[in-house]
This record gives sequence, structure tokens and C-alpha cells, in this order.
Amino acid sequence: MTFVQEFFQTIFRDFRYSPLIIQIALVFIVIAITCTLAAYLSILSGRYRSYRREKKLKALHPVIDNLLVTHILLNDQLATDARVEDIQLDMAAFQLPIFEKKWARQAFTDRLIHYRNNVQGAMGDQLRNLYMEMELDRDSLRKMKSRKWDRKVQALSELVNMNMSVADVTLLPLTNSRNRELRAAARHAYIKLSKNEPFKFFDVATEPLLLWDQVELFKIISTTRRIAIPNFAQWITYSSNKSIVSFCLKLVVHYNQISALPAVIKLLDTKDHYLRAEAINCLGKLRVADVEEKLVYMYNSQPQHCQIEILKALGRISSGKHLNFLRQEFLHSTDFELRKHAAKSIINNQWAAKDLITELLHTATDENQLILKHCMNPLIKF
Repeated sequence: MTFVQEFFQTIFRDFRYSPLIIQIALVFIVIAITCTLAAYLSILSGRYRSYRREKKLKALHPVIDNLLVTHILLNDQLATDARVEDIQLDMAAFQLPIFEKKWARQAFTDRLIHYRNNVQGAMGDQLRNLYMEMELDRDSLRKMKSRKWDRKVQALSELVNMNMSVADVTLLPLTNSRNRELRAAARHAYIKLSKNEPFKFFDVATEPLLLWDQVELFKIISTTRRIAIPNFAQWITYSSNKSIVSFCLKLVVHYNQISALPAVIKLLDTKDHYLRAEAINCLGKLRVADVEEKLVYMYNSQPQHCQIEILKALGRISSGKHLNFLRQEFLHSTDFELRKHAAKSIINNQWAAKDLITELLHTATDENQLILKHCMNPLIKF
């Protein structure tokens, strides 16, 4: 003990009487060594826990699989016309002591979801019944009350996969969470689980719908069976969230909602030129011929991306009424993009513009002829 005391006293004395710069360097060295050791210990500890978990799951998964295959997948009653509600499960077989442990119940939930994603009909319904009989749904609902966002995301995923009802008062506030992952998961869950108003979260959304969120939501909306599709005009007209308005315009096109056209046309007067461009895009894809005159009238006062959308819309509507306007833009515009889209729209009006196309191929400049021939190739989309 005396040796240790003398050792530390010597180190302390040397440190105390060292120059300031040496003292600072030594402090940083000690901090760096400490942090490095802590990092290595944390990594080793995490790997050890992961190893133990994998080892336990490797032993438990065959037990769970055997129970599910024996009592559900190979259940002869499920192959008959009997109602799932009338088929009694042998719950005693599932009351193993191991399933009283939290980690084992989570493993059972994960396997149930895995099997349910790979079967349909009566077997899927029976897996859902087993999920409730073992009160695993209560575990998921308890995770919904956790302060950790990743636990809530996990709970939402489980409830969605098992098609469990969740009260709007619980789910709706999460659709506007500051955490992007939780916000996206809650919105997806709300659309899947809400039976009456699956788009109600549009009313309260203040955080933007990012492009990836829109892609995911669109996939869920378009693949969910028996979903109640509302008139999206209400959000196009009243929502102050521009990303919601933008997303609704895309949904109007997808569902061909002619009833929403007055709201979309009204959006042509908005001060936000990005939303204006998306409204023009929507009207073009829906081929609303009544707005052509207005689009041509407003063309010269628009920024370039709106002008491009107007040219595209005239090509998509393809009424043949504004070929002179398209010809003028193609021949005299100084911007390459505008000339290209004017040429594309002329080609899209080919049924009424055969003579014009022939004329342009003979009289236009070499560059414009090249643009026109490019647009005439059906294999080239842009």
C-alpha cells in the first residue's frame, strides 16, 4: 500500500511542477485513454449481450415454430369451412414458463408477425387470435406509453401487422410528433387502423410530409383494401400545410377525382408558384380542356417551372386548339427547356399537327429540327 501511495504521490508531484502546456497535454491524454477504454468496453458489452440474445433466440425459435406449425399451420379445422371464431386453440400448449419472460414474449410476437405476413385467410386470423389470447397486444399497448420513440415505433409496427384497433386519441397526437421516424410510423398506422377517417391526421399535421414520406403513404393508401377515400378538395382548399396540399394533388390525379377540380383550378391563383406548378401538372394529367385558355393567358407572367408545366399540360390535354402558341414558343423561345417541351407538346398533338410538324422539319433551324426529331422518338420520354 505504501508503494502505491508513493507512486501516485510521485506522479502528482511531477504533474504539479510540470509546465502548464505539459499539464494540459497530460490531461488530454488521460481523457483520450479513458474515452477509448469506455468505448471498447461499451462495444464488448454490446456484442456480449447480442451474443447471449442470439443464443437464447436460437434455442427458443424452434420451440415457437413447432407450436405454431402444430396448432395452427397443420390444424385440420382451419382447412374446413368452420368459422375461425368457433375453432378452439389448445392454449395450454402455449403456457410455457419461458413465455412469462419479457424477451421471450417479444420473440413470440416477432415470430407471429413473420408467420402472419406469409399466410392469409383463416390461418392469418387464427394467428391474430393467438396474439390476443396470449395478451401480447397488451405488451404492444404498454410500449405505446413508453417515453422512448423507438419503442413506440416498434409497438405501432406490431399493431399494424396484427390489424389491432388503436384509439384515435392515442394515435393522432403521434402523427405530428417532432421525431420524423415516429411521425411517419404513426401516419402509416393511422391510415391502416382508422376505420372511419383514415385521413384525419391531415387536419392536424403541421410538420411537412417529406418526399419519402409521401412515397410510403401513397404505397399504403393505394394498397390498403376497403379504405374510405375522401374528397381531397377539402385539404387543397383549407390546409395551411403546403406539403399536404401537394400530396393531395397527387392523390387527386391517382383517383381521378373530378369533383376536386374546382379546388385545383382555384389553386392557379395562389401566390406560391411551386403549388401553382403542381396544380397545373394535376390539371394536365386529368386532361381538363376547360383550363387551356387560362393557362395560355397566364403563361407569360409565370416563372420558368410553371411555364414548363403549362407546356406539358397543353400536350397532355391534346385538344389541338393552341398549336400556334406552341409553335411560337418552339421557334422563338430563348430557353432550351421551353423549346423542348413545346416540341414535345406539338408531337402529342400530332393528330391535329401533321402539317405543322412537316413544316417545322423543313424550315426550322438545325438545332430545333434536332429537338423535334428527339421528341418524335417514342422510346425517349424526356
